[in-house]
Amino acid sequence: MSSLRLFADILCSMKVSVCITTKNEEESISSLIDSLLLQSNKADEIVIVDALSTDKTAQIIRYRQKFDQCIKFYEKKCTRGEGRNLSVKIAKNKIIAMTDAGCVPDKDWLKNITKPFAYRYTDVVAGFYKMKSKGALQKAMSVFLGTTPSKFDKDFLPSTRSVAFRKEIWEKVGGFDESLASAEDTDFNFRLLENNAKFARVKKAIVEWGMPGTINEFGKKIYEYAKADASSKRFFYTDKSYTSHNVRAVLIVGRYVLGAILLALAFTRTLLLLVLGAVFVGFLIRAYKKAFDEYKSVLVGMWSVFLQFLTDFFVMKGFMEGIWPQKKRG
Repeated sequence: MSSLRLFADILCSMKVSVCITTKNEEESISSLIDSLLLQSNKADEIVIVDALSTDKTAQIIRYRQKFDQCIKFYEKKCTRGEGRNLSVKIAKNKIIAMTDAGCVPDKDWLKNITKPFAYRYTDVVAGFYKMKSKGALQKAMSVFLGTTPSKFDKDFLPSTRSVAFRKEIWEKVGGFDESLASAEDTDFNFRLLENNAKFARVKKAIVEWGMPGTINEFGKKIYEYAKADASSKRFFYTDKSYTSHNVRAVLIVGRYVLGAILLALAFTRTLLLLVLGAVFVGFLIRAYKKAFDEYKSVLVGMWSVFLQFLTDFFVMKGFMEGIWPQKKRG
């Protein structure tokens, strides 16, 4: 038998469980289920764990379950990490694929994200995501919330929006951290690297991911990510190719603290004030180019400047509250 034929046979015989966690996703859950049921390579089962939604999410899933027996549905009050771990424990297959509510996988997503498992040494496959943006503001948001296609490279680490892994590597690293309110996939990546997991990266394994509809939603996401990252207290990867989000947060805090000190000193030093002014203009240009270079739009670039300051504020706020959490009263 040729190696190509053997490769094809392995792929055809590979059974995959798609694991999903939900909470209050009544507007997006049907689109996600539809996209999974219409995959070119269908999942053997779809395991959904809902964290006691207060909207119609659970009713919609139960209704869909009547017509599609591959859907397994469980409800439990839990964090996202707990929900993810429960879904993997329930899954009967050795290959686990994950995406999130709010995402819509491309029809070939499952086929593409599981291909590398034909090679025994592959532990984890990082897929990618296309950020759905309706206007200039959402396009600018995308460069702060995710990785743009031009930044996808050999060091890209997966998000639970588009990832697959062997159940045995999930067991080896201890699953997802159940104490984190957010960014549990970042912590999961941390432990995968610590355990020398073998990554494959497939840019064609795409899910569509919608951007926040408002600036408030954007700020809340940035804040939650930063706070969860800081709560993990993880700063340095064993693999020096990666810089942790917490180290970046420290650098942002340091930048503003140093800027404030130098600005106070500059009021009596004209040359220092001019230098600071030039640095500030350079910072604005860099913030503008961050989104302009990606979308070639002046309006997107202008929104990027505003979002840069907003992002820095919420990163610092989330980082501080994650590192030094306030004790609950009562």
